[in-house]
Formats: sequence, C-alpha cells, structure tokens
Amino acid sequence: MKTMIQNATNLPSIPKVIQELIASLNNPNFSSNQVGQIIGNDQAITAKVLRVANSVRYGGHRKVGSIKDAVVIMGIDALRTLVFAIGFTGNIKAPEGFDINAFWLRSFKIANRSKWLAKHLKADAEIAYTCGLLHAIGEYLIHVIKPEQAILIDQRVNTGESRSRLEQELLGFDYTQAGSELAEHWYFPADIVKAIRWQENPLAAPELSPYACCLHLAHYMTDHQPKIREGNFDDFPVKLAHAIGLKLSDIFPLLQSAPDLDDGIADLLH
Repeated sequence: MKTMIQNATNLPSIPKVIQELIASLNNPNFSSNQVGQIIGNDQAITAKVLRVANSVRYGGHRKVGSIKDAVVIMGIDALRTLVFAIGFTGNIKAPEGFDINAFWLRSFKIANRSKWLAKHLKADAEIAYTCGLLHAIGEYLIHVIKPEQAILIDQRVNTGESRSRLEQELLGFDYTQAGSELAEHWYFPADIVKAIRWQENPLAAPELSPYACCLHLAHYMTDHQPKIREGNFDDFPVKLAHAIGLKLSDIFPLLQSAPDLDDGIADLLH
C-alpha cells in the first residue's frame, strides 16, 4: 500500500496551509498567532473561512472580519478543523466515476456525528471531527489507484453488499487500510490514523481507540436514523458500548434526542 501511494502520480497536492496545520497538531505549544499567520498566507482559504465563520452555525450574531477574529471567536482547534474541511473539499478532485458530492456529504455527516459523540465520550471533539472528515479517504484513494475495480465495487455496494468485504475480496485490502496509510503519508497524528484504520471494528484494534469508537457509532447513527427515531436499537453495537463503559439506558435516549447534526454542511460544500 505504501508503494502504491508513493507511485500514484494523480494524488491531490495538499496546500501548504493544510500541511503546516497538520504539523501543528503534534505541537502543543502552537500559538493562536501562528495559526492566524499560516491561514492568512492563503487568500482563497482565508476568504472562504471568513464566509463560513460568519454563517449562523459558526459566527451567528458575532461579526468575523479577520482570521484574528476567527481565532478569538472559534478557538484554535475549531478554526484549524474548519480549514481542514475547506482545504480538502477544495483540493480533492473527483476521479472518473467517483461521486465527489455524495462522498463529502457523507463525510461531513460522519464528522458532525463524531464530534457530537466525542463530547459524550470524553474525547477531543475537533480530532473526532477530523477523523470523520477523513474516514472514507481510503475510498477516494482506491478510485485513484484502482479505478476500474473501484467502480465495480461501488456498483455492488449499491445493491447492498459490504464495501470492506468486497474490497478485501477483490483488492486484498479495504478502504480503512488504504485511508490510514494515506493519513500517515500526509503526516496526520497517530490518533487519526488509528481511528480511520479501526472504524469498522474498533474492538479488533490492539488498543481501543476512542476516535475509532466515535466513527463506528457515527456510521451507526447515519445508517440507522429512521430506526433510531422509532426507538428501534436492534442493530446497535452493544459489545462496543459495554467496552467503552456506555450504559444502554443512557445512550439510547441520547441518540433519540440528538439535535440536527447536518446543519451547516451546505456552507462547506459550496
């Protein structure tokens, strides 16, 4: 997998501002001034950050007139996460046969749910959001390096087959393995790499990752929304809940009363 990534000539180039902000994730001493300077060096990203930061979801009644204002109002972590969302959606272009709009729509849904869940699982909400944003980046990578097989897999997934099972059968690896390798190639922190890798089965990981758990539960919330509204939790991952200390009597009402977690996605997609 590493060799395939290194040899792929059509992978998207990550903007310098994103590269520098990824590096900052591993630096606990990174200051708000440094974040502001990095973002301010990219005029296109700065313009979209300010537009989104002034939307109802982010800014509300508070006017965000500069990146410095955005740092003060949103905080370093939330602003950095917003730049990741803007930077990746703006620079990852669709290979032939790849529905980029559906890809990002689901990615933002998973990201929003992961962030909401993280607050209840005592995990870092912004890291959880980034994990959700990139959870399916391996699916994109497979379309880049194995386009014909990827289109066939998509067709079969649309008939109800399991994506990861099909990928393992036809490719020898799945989107979680591909995505974790790509996240590592881009120098994302180990927490994000592990979350992407173990999202399908957090209990199989050498060490339980709270962010993989967030992703797994976010998938559940996204795929079972009508059942959750009805109070039907037949498919809920009970073993995972027990492993992370969640009481079913607490989590079921919480999921049923979840707020609208898709508000603001349109601002990021356009």
